[in-house]
Amino acid sequence: MGDLDRIDGVPRSAIVIGAGVVGLSTAWFLQERGVGVTVVDREGIAAGASWGNAGWLSPGLAIPLNEPGVLRYGLRTLLDRQAPLHVPPSPDPRLWSFLARFAANCTGRSWTRAVEANTPLNEECLEAFDVLTANGVDAPTIEAPITAAFETVGHADGLITELRRIGETGQDISYTRLTGAELAERFPQATARLGAGVRIDGQRYVDPGRFVESLARAVVSRGGTIRHRFEVASLRAHRHALSVRSTSGQTVNANAVVLATGAWLGDLGRRWGVKVPVRAGRGYSFTVPTDDPVPGPLYLPDIRVACTPYRGGLRVAGTMEFRKPDAPLDPARIAAIIASARPFLTGLDWDRRTDEWVGSRPVTTDGRHVIGATGTPGLYVAGGHGMWGLTHGPITGRLLAEHITTGKQPEALRPFDPLR
Repeated sequence: MGDLDRIDGVPRSAIVIGAGVVGLSTAWFLQERGVGVTVVDREGIAAGASWGNAGWLSPGLAIPLNEPGVLRYGLRTLLDRQAPLHVPPSPDPRLWSFLARFAANCTGRSWTRAVEANTPLNEECLEAFDVLTANGVDAPTIEAPITAAFETVGHADGLITELRRIGETGQDISYTRLTGAELAERFPQATARLGAGVRIDGQRYVDPGRFVESLARAVVSRGGTIRHRFEVASLRAHRHALSVRSTSGQTVNANAVVLATGAWLGDLGRRWGVKVPVRAGRGYSFTVPTDDPVPGPLYLPDIRVACTPYRGGLRVAGTMEFRKPDAPLDPARIAAIIASARPFLTGLDWDRRTDEWVGSRPVTTDGRHVIGATGTPGLYVAGGHGMWGLTHGPITGRLLAEHITTGKQPEALRPFDPLR
């Protein structure tokens, strides 16, 4: 293959399929290790879940989705169109098989395994962002606590219990209880319905779209190529290389390929031996003007709504909808978020909302990501991050680049083995 030959076993070139934060981070860290990269995407930069998410860099709240309470909550609200967790009626047998396996993993033991797996990533994820922003990615990360707000002290106790359980795995989380008065003093947007809070320190937030676009520019400035509207039709393995062909007939060759296709990982990965099911858990967001500045991220766990200061207003994000990733935005889901949040937030002009968005987050059945080598030499995957793709994107890229260029699996990636 000529210029595709490896040097001392290290790939000279790589194709990253997916131009979201996970794929672009992997590309950037591969470049750090001397690998030439081409990034291809079915649409364009940040076209999946990377643009419209809440923008939290929140290792203290990277709580796996398969917590035991989710199963009870999901069964209670399964047919409620207004509920934060929504599964529309569907004849899709793969969806119901996925949900059955997810339900089987909503146990204390499985949840704890996922928490333990996340701990090394949580400890290093902010440092990985610092590496990027110190080396050409010109989108700042903003240090700020994330404040969780509740109607009652009893509801706040539930989050405190989870944070303590996470702390028992070795992750250091600093948090402080807040009274309703302290909450109202910090957030003029909080109504009298919010009677207790928990401030989680040591967190950050970012404009996710700006960050990912800046990351893409950094990859290109370092010699990388990004191809938009490159929808993968086939992937073939050769002796020293792999080739990726698009639906329009374009072909790209490289020593290594990384599948970082987010909610679309399941279909492509399954063809290459990835056993962990991945489905789209769609989230919605929009931006509203505010009467007063918002001092930092605000989380409403009871209704699963995340709020972040965004370009002079407030980005409001929420819901978990299990539908096909390409399904159109459902206005009823936006309305459901507004209806649930309105009693708790004031000074927001809900009717002047902009940037209505839906994006598909890649969810696994066992709450753990899918990162590492497949059974095909030179083929790797990076996905299944659920709601924490932004938080864990750069550290995923750094660890996977190490795996690809050394041939040795970092200890932190063992729980995320795609062939588990």
